[in-house]
Amino acid sequence: MKQIYGNYTKEDFEVWQILYKRQMGNLPTAASTAYLEGLNKVNFVEDAIPKFDETNEVLQQLTGWKLAVVPGIVPDYTFFELMSNKRFPATTWLRKMKELDYLEEPDMFHDVFAHVPLLSNQSFVDFLEALSNIGLQYVGNDYAIEILSRVYWFTVEFGLIQEEAGLRIYGAGILSSAGETKFSLSEEPPKYSFDVQVIANTPYKKNVFQDRYFVIESYEQLYNSIPEVKRILAEMVAEHEGKVVTV
Repeated sequence: MKQIYGNYTKEDFEVWQILYKRQMGNLPTAASTAYLEGLNKVNFVEDAIPKFDETNEVLQQLTGWKLAVVPGIVPDYTFFELMSNKRFPATTWLRKMKELDYLEEPDMFHDVFAHVPLLSNQSFVDFLEALSNIGLQYVGNDYAIEILSRVYWFTVEFGLIQEEAGLRIYGAGILSSAGETKFSLSEEPPKYSFDVQVIANTPYKKNVFQDRYFVIESYEQLYNSIPEVKRILAEMVAEHEGKVVTV
């Protein structure tokens, strides 16, 4: 599949511009430094929908990654296989004007505006690649994939990071939502230190603001947690299946 730029309508450009302007009014003091630096590197602007070919050239020079066009949510195997090969799955369609504040399935604004800038950070993409390699080992095991999805959910999608300037957002599910951007950094929801064991045992809810967030200290911490993710996942799967495992 390819991005067919000529197919974008006037409404598509207006939607991108509205969402971009709205979030850029919030993110300079809310998003992580690495995200903001990445946003500048990939040259996203409010009056033009990104061209994947141009974005891929930048990403490949920075971290060796690129975007892979997908129609929407893809099967687990496809998702993990793409990212294990440094290809981030992204849709090319944009929500309609009536869907600015709520969308059931992630669109291009979520996939590209919210996710892509951090693909310029080496430790972050190393984490994505390693997590995907684990996922490939467990495709077909619904229990294991559910546990792994919790790690992905509370980091890549809804993670916070403690920086020198304060608590900041790096999770794409927050970065693409004006409402959750403000909510996640408020005093209302509890925040917990990043802990793989706790996250692996914490179910999450979709289509609502999260009722808790986990905070990392650095992207290196994420990548360095991979051995622990492997160990805890193996132990939980073994226990679920009534087996004894030595890791």
